[in-house]
Amino acid sequence: MKYSLSFRIWHWLNATVVFGLLATVFLRKTFLSWRENSEILMMQLSQMSIEITAEQAKVLAKAVRAGMWEWHIILGYALVLLVFFRIYLFFKDASVKENFNTLSLHKKGVQSLYYLFYGTLLFMSISGLLIHFHQELQISKALAEEIKELHEFVFNAIMIFVPLHIAGVIIAESKEEKGLVSSMINGKTKENF
Repeated sequence: MKYSLSFRIWHWLNATVVFGLLATVFLRKTFLSWRENSEILMMQLSQMSIEITAEQAKVLAKAVRAGMWEWHIILGYALVLLVFFRIYLFFKDASVKENFNTLSLHKKGVQSLYYLFYGTLLFMSISGLLIHFHQELQISKALAEEIKELHEFVFNAIMIFVPLHIAGVIIAESKEEKGLVSSMINGKTKENF
C-alpha cells in the first residue's frame, strides 16, 4: 500500500485530534471531575472558615474545567471537518490500494474494522454536533441527554480501537509489513527505499 500525501496528512491530523479528544475526556473524568473537585473545594474552603453549598461547589468545580472543555468542543469541530475530508478521500484519494477481494481474511477483517472506526467517528461527529446545538436544533433536553449517553457509550469503542490500532501497527511492522510506519510518514513503501 502506498499512501498519498493527502491521506497521510489526514491520518496524522485525525490521530492528533482523536488523542486530544481522548485527553479532554480523561481529564474530565479524573483530575477535573466536578464531583471530586467540588468536595475538595468545600473541604478546603471549610478549613478557611468559608462555607459554601454543594451546588456552589459544583458550579466552581465546573468553572475550573470549562476552559479545558472548550478544547473538547474545538477538537470536535476539527473532527467533523476531518470526517468529511475522509469521506472525500474515500472517493478521490490517490493512495494505491489493494483490491478488497484479493486481501487475506486477516486483512479483510482489519480493513472492515477501519470502516467501522470511520463510521464510529461519523457518529461521534454528528452526535456531538446534536448535543452541542440541541437548543438551536430544538432538540428536547431529554433527547439531548439520551444522545449524550449514547455519545459517551460509543466513545468506549474509540478507547478500545486506539490501543488496538497501535498494537496492530507495531505487530505488522515487526512481522509481515515492514516499512508500514515509514509509508504512513513519508509515503514510501519498503520497495521504494
